Amino acid sequence: MEEVGIQGIAAIGAGLAAIGAGIGIGRVGGSALEAMARQPELAGKIQTVMLIAAALVEGAALFAIVVAMLQG
Repeated sequence: MEEVGIQGIAAIGAGLAAIGAGIGIGRVGGSALEAMARQPELAGKIQTVMLIAAALVEGAALFAIVVAMLQG
């Protein structure tokens, strides 16, 4: 059995970061749609906050992927 190197662990970390970002953005979008359905008059504000939150999640995931790839 071959020993797992730092590149393999970095690839696993990058994959987990991408999966986490997908789950996070999905939850943000789903919660925003539910909030808009409950209070349609606030849809514009909810959408703005949703986009900002999705951008922050994506930025954190991109940072994690870059750090993981630099380790390899």
